[in-house]
Formats: sequence, structure tokens, C-alpha cells
Amino acid sequence: MSMFRTQAVVSMENGESVLAAMLDHLQEHVTVERTDAGAHITSPFGTVDITRRDDDVLVDVASGSVEVLGMIRIFVAEHIVEFAGESASIVWSGDGTAAGVPAHFQKLTVAGVSNVTPRMRRLVLSCENVAACASDSRYHIRLLLPPAGRAPRWPTIGADGRIQRPTGEDALANRVYTIRSVDAEAGRIAIDFVLHDNAGPASAWAASAQPGDVVGMLGPIGSAPGPAARYLLAGDETALPAISRLLESLPAQSRGLALIEVADAAEEQDIGNRTAIGVRWLHRNGADAGTLLQDAVRAQPAPADDDDVFVWVSCEFAAFKAIRAHLRKHWGRPKERHLITAYWRRGSSEDGLLDSEADMENGEHSHRAERRH
Repeated sequence: MSMFRTQAVVSMENGESVLAAMLDHLQEHVTVERTDAGAHITSPFGTVDITRRDDDVLVDVASGSVEVLGMIRIFVAEHIVEFAGESASIVWSGDGTAAGVPAHFQKLTVAGVSNVTPRMRRLVLSCENVAACASDSRYHIRLLLPPAGRAPRWPTIGADGRIQRPTGEDALANRVYTIRSVDAEAGRIAIDFVLHDNAGPASAWAASAQPGDVVGMLGPIGSAPGPAARYLLAGDETALPAISRLLESLPAQSRGLALIEVADAAEEQDIGNRTAIGVRWLHRNGADAGTLLQDAVRAQPAPADDDDVFVWVSCEFAAFKAIRAHLRKHWGRPKERHLITAYWRRGSSEDGLLDSEADMENGEHSHRAERRH
């Protein structure tokens, strides 16, 4: 595989203590190997080498994709500024550092609209670079919704490697979604939107979208479950596109259980399940979101120490916290054997990222959960 590389020279006050604090934080989310000179960081997306020098710090980033390289560069720059402050100087060189829009940005145009279920709408969108969306392991994207009645102004990359977003009347609403499917030949992707009575920006946009409408996209990125003999997949309707993709892409011999909580029987969907993983639908019928999912996960027997099982959970924030606490206490899965994520928070529609076990999502850094509407 060809590797793309970018380097940064970083000057900051109290560099030793800043670097130590940043690495302490990062090791909760990625693999950090500390060295005498600095650190070597590995993730499913690429590597970051940090080297202390007399007057500055050298950061070397490598990835097999120029789009993902750009995301890692933003992730690194955001963390440096978070821990060192705005006075930090970051000068980048190498692949993907030319001025302009982010390497992982592209414009999408609505090509078709249909309803999958009464509360799930599917939009088919034409891509400028559909090849970037073709991975079965990276399928989370951030949609950038321009304000109604204004020509869109898209984000750019600042000299320090961070995203510069339009503000004021040109500000973009943004939400994280899952690519449901990719049609490489047609140059199109499909995205499913949960429709809400009290719609937020993305849900409202999807409800009224027409062919020819334009939206921006950052990504894709994400982490696929590691190889395992058995899987526990659990989520609500916001996670249904991702669970469907997993059931359609995991090895055919995969065993286990998928727990899917939806509003009622009308929200069940046909899934092209190519695995031996069973699917159990949980109908809320008016109950609070996440309640049935928590109970169903708690009812599953804890695996033996030598049981080859991977746990993947995505749901509402309160349910996420309860399920994560239960699995940590009673299952004791190491971090490389589970991926637990909050896709939305009840009563909130704020912009932000998934609150998850890993925060390298779409090259940005945030621990705020969001509702996918």
C-alpha cells in the first residue's frame, strides 16, 4: 500500500508537560507507545510519531489514504491546541497540506428520495469521489447543511491544520450519519434518516429534500468490529444502517446476536444478512428509547474468558452509559474487543461528535453526543 505522509513542526510553551498530558489523554482512545524521544501512536487509520527536539516537537503522520491523512492531521492539530493553547505554532508540510477545502470534503447532490419505513427516509446522493466511500470499515460521515436560501460556503483548512468553518449567516449545521450503501458504478451513496416529529436540522432537511439539492460531506471514517467468532450487536434505529452494513459485510461464518430497538413493528426492515448472526427486533411501543435495549443486553450471559466475542453497541446517550457500565463490570471486555458509541442524546440536538470509546471521528475532536436528526 502506498503511504501518504505529512509533518508538523510544533513550538509551544511548557512542551514537556503539554506533551505528557496530551499522551495521557490519547492513550484512552488509541495505542500510545512512549519512547525516550517522544511517542509512537497507532490506530486503524494510520500512525503518528512524535519526537521531542531542543526547541520544538516534530510530528510525523502516515496513512494509506490522503483523505484519512487529512483527518488525522486535523485530529492532531486540534489536540495540540486543546492542550497547549492558541499560542502554539504548528507548521505543516508534506502530502495534502495545500490550501483549500479539506482533503476529506466533497459535495453531494440529491439524486433520489424514498421512504424505507414510515419513520425512515432514504436519500440517494451523487458523489464527486465515490471511491472514498467504498470501504466496509469506514462508513461514518459528517453532513454539512448549508443555510436555506444562501449559496453554501464550505470549510477550509487553516495554516495550523485545523478546520475553519464559515460563521454567522453562512454557518453550516452538521450531523454525523452512516453511509447505508454505495453504488460505485453509478457514483452514488445512500443515507437513511430517522424522521422526527420535532425535527432537528438534518431530519428537517431530509424530510423536504428534492433531487438537485446540495449538501457537503466530511469523511468517511469509523472503526469496524475486529474479527471474532461471535458478535453482540445492539442499537436503536439510528444505528440500524450501521448494523445492517455489518450483517451484510461480516464473514458468513460469524455467529451471535443483533438486538435492534425500534418504535414499533412497522419500523422493522429487510436486511440482507449474510451471516449466522440472529436478529431480534425490540418494539418500544411508547417506552423510553434505550430501555428495552438495556434490558436485552443485560439479559445476555457474560462470555467466558476464552470466548472469542466482539461487542458493538450504538444508541442513545443514557443507554450507552448504562450498557457500557454493565459490560465493563460484568463482561470485562478489553478495549480492542468492543466498540460502544452514543449516537444521540435525549432532548438535545447540538452539533458535535459521537461520544464513544474512540474520538478520532472525521478528523475532529469532541466528546459531545448528538442526536442524529
